[in-house]
Amino acid sequence: MIDTTLTRRAALALGGAALAAPAFAGAPLLGPSRPFHRRVQLGEFEVTTLLDVATPVPDPHTIFGTEQDPETVKELLRQNNLPTGTAEFTFAPTLVNTGEELILFDTGNGDSGMAPGQLVSRMMEAGYGPDQVDVVVLTHMHPDHIGGLTDAGSPVFTNARYVTGQTEYDFWNSPDRMGTPAEGTHQLVQQKMRPLADQTTFIAPGDAVASGIEAVEAFGHTPGHMAYHIESAGQRLMLIADVANHFVLSMERPDWEVRFDADKAAAAATRRKVLGMIAADGIPFIGYHMPFPAMGYLEENGEGFAFEAMSYQLNL
Repeated sequence: MIDTTLTRRAALALGGAALAAPAFAGAPLLGPSRPFHRRVQLGEFEVTTLLDVATPVPDPHTIFGTEQDPETVKELLRQNNLPTGTAEFTFAPTLVNTGEELILFDTGNGDSGMAPGQLVSRMMEAGYGPDQVDVVVLTHMHPDHIGGLTDAGSPVFTNARYVTGQTEYDFWNSPDRMGTPAEGTHQLVQQKMRPLADQTTFIAPGDAVASGIEAVEAFGHTPGHMAYHIESAGQRLMLIADVANHFVLSMERPDWEVRFDADKAAAAATRRKVLGMIAADGIPFIGYHMPFPAMGYLEENGEGFAFEAMSYQLNL
């Protein structure tokens, strides 16, 4: 048997040697990490969310609940263990593979949004190339949704056709937007979307993008903003785009005004309607600005709705 007893003198000697030995640095700090895609099964469809960008935005009380006392907004954030001075904005385009077509909903920031978009690299990490996209659906035409349509003036999705709402396109394409707060987005639509108009199908609420994918009226955030109901083999999911832009401030208080909403009353009514349907039917949803991977469920809760992040429900 080996005697492992360490005498006091030996221990002191070892300690001294340890102190005299060269110091080695610990592992370097690497910073926070995050996933860049999440793929789930919905019936016979595969649905993949992609993290285009995540960026901090200061003073969320200047964006959400703009008609509220700032301290009221900050208190709701505190109650949900969130910082009061900064919010993180995430942007999540979504791929739906129906087995017949690969359909992309929204194209991220590209070179025109809040931060440089990473959509193509995220797609490739998830196993897809931009040339595989058959259909690009634009839920609305804010810069963070259409910015990735082109790169250096050339279409990114070279084999795709396009689908968007007629009301949405007509509004942003109109020269009436010149000289108004909407002028910047009008000009971006001229640059990014108008050259693709001949390859675009313009639809209305209730129209189908493909079998099992139907446009749902969600006007208010923009004049023609639409959500999409997706169903395959009896499983359902709602892609809500920008119906709600924050998983606490816009869901627990859906009636609060949001700076980015064009028609604030209509947007609040849309939140009540769409979020209420999701909660009542108990179906999952994807929100463009929800915490990544942007998938979850809702329950009615007091003045609004409580967000529950998806776990393994659609893995099985």
